[in-house]
Amino acid sequence: MHLEGSCHCRSVGFSVEADSPVPFMRCYCSICRKTAGAGGYAINLGASTRTMKVRGKRHLRIYRARLPDKDGGGTHESSARRYFCGRCGSALWLWDPTWPELVHPHASAIDTPLPTPPEHVHCLVGSKASWVEVEGHPADPRFDGYPDTSLAEWHEAHGFKAG
Repeated sequence: MHLEGSCHCRSVGFSVEADSPVPFMRCYCSICRKTAGAGGYAINLGASTRTMKVRGKRHLRIYRARLPDKDGGGTHESSARRYFCGRCGSALWLWDPTWPELVHPHASAIDTPLPTPPEHVHCLVGSKASWVEVEGHPADPRFDGYPDTSLAEWHEAHGFKAG
C-alpha cells in the first residue's frame, strides 16, 4: 500500500510502500509512550526502506534512546533511530540498522487513509504508565513483553498481506 505522511507543520513529508499498513499494534514501552504516544502508546507500521522518499530532510532530527545495560551497570545508546521534525516535534518514523530493509512509520504521521484493524495487539503492557488504561476489545491479545508474531506475520494471518 502506498502511504503518504507528514509532520504537523508540513516541513517534512514522506512517501513509502507498506506491506504492513494496518495500525493494529499498540506499544506501551516508555520510549514509544514518551516520544510518540499521547494516549500512553504508539503505533508503528511496517514499510520498505528502499521505497521511502522524503521531502524537507533539513528539518529532520534523530533521537536514539539510552537503554539500560544487561548487567545493570550503566546504559548504552539504542541502535534504533527515531526520526522527528525539528520544527514542530512530530514523531515520523523509526529505522534500525539491525533490519536496514524495514522502516516503521508512526501511524499518527500518515495522511493516507489506513485500513481499520479487526483487533488491536497490545505489546509491552508490562511497561505502561500507571495512568494508562489498556482499551480495546476484551479478546485483544495483550503481552507484557513483545508478541510472538511480527507485523508481517500478523498481516498475513489476517489477509492483509500484499501479494
